[in-house]
Amino acid sequence: MKKLMLAAAALALTAGMGMAQTVRMATEGAYPPYNFVNDKGELDGLEIELGNELCKRAGLECTWVKNDWDSIIPNLVSSNYDTIMAGMNINEERKKAIDFTDPYTPPMPSAYMALKPDADIEGGVVAAQTNTIQASHVASTGATLLEFATGEETIAAVRNGEADAVFADKDFLAPAQAESNGELVWVEGHDTVKLGEGIGMGVRKSDTELKAKFNTAIESMKADGSLNALLKKWFGDKALQF
Repeated sequence: MKKLMLAAAALALTAGMGMAQTVRMATEGAYPPYNFVNDKGELDGLEIELGNELCKRAGLECTWVKNDWDSIIPNLVSSNYDTIMAGMNINEERKKAIDFTDPYTPPMPSAYMALKPDADIEGGVVAAQTNTIQASHVASTGATLLEFATGEETIAAVRNGEADAVFADKDFLAPAQAESNGELVWVEGHDTVKLGEGIGMGVRKSDTELKAKFNTAIESMKADGSLNALLKKWFGDKALQF
C-alpha cells in the first residue's frame, strides 16, 4: 500500500510538472503596429508575436483577450485576465494601480500630427486617446484636450476639423502620416517628444512570480538579439532597439 501511495504521489508530481500555467493576456486590438485585428479576424502585431514567444520561453500556456483600452487596467485589477500587452507606457501614475515587467521597447517617442506644420498645440484643441500618457501631457499644457476611446478616432478628429492636432505614439501615427499623401504632417519641432519609461507588460502587484518569469524571458530575448529583430520587423530599419 505504501508503495502504491508513493507511486501515485510521484505520478501526480510528474503530471503537475508537465502542465503549463495558463495565462490570460489582454490587448486592445486597435493600436497597430503594436496590436490589431488582421484581415483574418485574428489578433496580430508586435505584442501578439512577442507575447507568444515570451510565454513559450517562460513555459506558460497563454490565451489572448481583446479588451477596450479605457477599461483595460480595471479589468486586470479585477482578475478578468492576468497581463496587459497593449502599447502601455510605464509611468509613475500607472504604477500606483498595477506593476510592470521590464520594458520590451526602449522609450518610444510621441509626436504631434496635424494638417499644417504650424498647428497651434499650445492654445488650440489637441486630440488624444483617453487614459494615455499623451492625454495627461496635453492636459498639463495650455491646449484644450479632446479625448477619444480609440487612436483611430483621434486621427479622424484632425481630418474632420474637430481638433487642431493629434498627440500619440509616433509609431502609431507614422503609417497614417505616410499614407495621407501630404494631408497629415508632423508639427514642426514637436515630432519627437519623449514620455514614459518604455513599454512593458502590466501585471497585478500580487503576481510577483509571474512578473519574474516574464522578466527572465524578456531578458533572454534581449540577450540573444531576437527582441531587437522583432522591433525591426514591426517598426522598420530605423526602429529604436536595445
